Amino acid sequence: MSEESMRQDALDYHQKPKPGKIGIQSTKPCVTQRDLSLAYTPGVAAPCLEIKRDPQLADEYTSRANLVAVVTNGTAVLGLGDIGPLASKPVMEGKGVLFKRFADIDVFDLEVAESDPMAFVETVARLEPTFGGINLEDIKAPDCFIIEQELKKRMNIPVLHDDQHGTAVILAAGLINALMLQEKKIEDVRIVCLGAGAAGFACMKLSELLGAKRENIMMLDRSGVIHTGREDLPHHKQYFASERPERTLEEALKDADVFVGLSAGNIVSPEMLKSMADRPIVMAMANPDPEIAYDLAMSTRKDLIMATGRSDHPNQMNNVLGFPFLFRGALDARATTFNEEMLVAAVRALSELARTEVPDTVLKAYGDESLQFGPDYILPKPFDPRLIETVPAAVARAATESGVARKPIQDVEAYSHELAGRIDSSRLFMRWVADKARHHPLRMVLPEGNDTTIIRAASVMADYGVAKPILLGNPEFIHKQAEQMQLDMDGVDIVNPDERDSRLSSLVDAYYFDRKRQGVLHQDAEQALQHDLNVFGATMVRQGFADGMLSGRTAHYPTVLRPILRVLGHDQTGHHHRVYGLYMMIMERGTFFLGDTTVNLEMTSEQMAELAWFSAQTVQSLGFTPRVAMLSFSNFGSVDHPETRKVAEAARIMHERHPDLMVDGEMQADTAVNAEFLAQYPFSKLKDAANVLIFPTMQSGNIAYKLLRELGGGTAIGPILLGLPKQVHVLQTGASVDDIVNMAAIAAARATDQEVI
Repeated sequence: MSEESMRQDALDYHQKPKPGKIGIQSTKPCVTQRDLSLAYTPGVAAPCLEIKRDPQLADEYTSRANLVAVVTNGTAVLGLGDIGPLASKPVMEGKGVLFKRFADIDVFDLEVAESDPMAFVETVARLEPTFGGINLEDIKAPDCFIIEQELKKRMNIPVLHDDQHGTAVILAAGLINALMLQEKKIEDVRIVCLGAGAAGFACMKLSELLGAKRENIMMLDRSGVIHTGREDLPHHKQYFASERPERTLEEALKDADVFVGLSAGNIVSPEMLKSMADRPIVMAMANPDPEIAYDLAMSTRKDLIMATGRSDHPNQMNNVLGFPFLFRGALDARATTFNEEMLVAAVRALSELARTEVPDTVLKAYGDESLQFGPDYILPKPFDPRLIETVPAAVARAATESGVARKPIQDVEAYSHELAGRIDSSRLFMRWVADKARHHPLRMVLPEGNDTTIIRAASVMADYGVAKPILLGNPEFIHKQAEQMQLDMDGVDIVNPDERDSRLSSLVDAYYFDRKRQGVLHQDAEQALQHDLNVFGATMVRQGFADGMLSGRTAHYPTVLRPILRVLGHDQTGHHHRVYGLYMMIMERGTFFLGDTTVNLEMTSEQMAELAWFSAQTVQSLGFTPRVAMLSFSNFGSVDHPETRKVAEAARIMHERHPDLMVDGEMQADTAVNAEFLAQYPFSKLKDAANVLIFPTMQSGNIAYKLLRELGGGTAIGPILLGLPKQVHVLQTGASVDDIVNMAAIAAARATDQEVI
């Protein structure tokens, strides 16, 4: 994808459907006059007076204990530099999204128009009554050191400069594991750190705290090695000023054990890397280009362990492994500060987690057959659901044991269980699905190749590596449209269905052979393929020219489904496949799968059971544990009616054929998704709220998913077509680029499980 195309997509993302990335949502009802009187006057006086009597009660009666301020003055924003506080706001909002998604922490972003460090401190310090914690962000060095130090002195809540300590925690965790694999001790290794800003200083300080010797650490800035002979060094550089004779990066790296890069891309040469000690460690974190390219480094040194800041290489050093969980533990322990003990605890927890066996759910989510501690896996994956229950617990325990917790965590095991239930990792699962798809991208044919949205989607698929798109259409027209939209079409194949070549001949012959006993002549087969691109695309899939197909953005669902069923709806023996439609609804409280929503108007008990089994397999292939509810207007026989009996019979069939699957019914929809309601039926095979909802008719399923999408604020992904031997899916009319790319990723993720149809 071109830079201009990416730029426009980013602008659209931030602007539509409404500006910005975060908002405020009321957590209490305010519908009636009574609600209003409780929320505001006169009822609000009661908690106000209680807090005045005991200030600690603010944590009980307000959101303060779960509210973090992300604060900046915009003087050192990402790779953009000093762009000012207003221009930095999109970044701070983005930080708020990560806090919420990874650790369920609420955020107000504060962009302060103040470049004087002490004036900035005065502004932020006065906000202590509002917040449970302060996350300092994108503030230039050395001001950031002064600001953090002064705020820690004045404020009785945890203050963290993430660019320093968040980065340091991740690097230190990776370094511990890399040293273990390379059979080296931290107190013996010589470390070279290129980049002497806030992150570099914090990384080396934390490394020193973990046992590295200061005399073995050499830091460099733009002027070369920081040494004692240099004048006018700021305090943080004086601390690591070296007495060694080296002055250049080339000299510093000779015989060094560890290189830490926090500077700019492509600064380290292969020759410099070769000069390092045996079994070196390179942590090149410049973005988007590391200090030395990953492939170049790995081909230069076979004994190397390398980490970068990029997600497309092993061992990504990603701050999201740190700051959400650091604050989660600090807030829950009501810590008065972040101390060294809490940072070290986070380092230990992350490094130990990477050394434990990776559960199947994580393997499935990332599309890996195995992930185990080794040179390519020294840190947990960012979307590992175990992070939320492991790192905050370690931080909270350290806060408790070091005496800075106002609410000490006494039962760490119980707290870990509470954390595990706090975040529904399914809200992040599309990232998992995309990662899994990149491991096994499908050749995906797109019959509506002349449509501009489809062209853009194909470019995105190829760019992200989730599919190998094949557009059906006029090559000249498609390239012209792509050029106008400034799209990179590398990796996108274009097939002209009007071109008479050997491929067309073989497809026509195959379609004729398949349909000759249904009244189709050879000339009819040729016309069918050239006049209906859905037939053309489906035949490509059947004959192995493509692995899957997406179509339907510009046509009605039945118009696309019929030719797909005509070509792919039967096997070589003539057996007809029954197909079903499944929608995925991503809600704030989790992800739910709804079927049948698009294909079958009515179903028998046998068909409902088949749909339930297909749905459960699909859900499992996407990394979830299926909990299936067969829905009706009755709870376990409370209403005797032919419709309820049909649903109950479907549940009985499932119990008989798949006794290990969590499935039950018939039950009402609220019973299925409300664990408290479900607990009233202790005999049920469902022991927790359902995430797979099987509707008795297409009418009820279609109504439900559209209401959830429009009124419940859910994101609908689908429909996923179940029952076919290939990954062929009919898009909803008017599907967006994201809808299409998501479906391509889901198709690839499902295809990795050969049993899923």
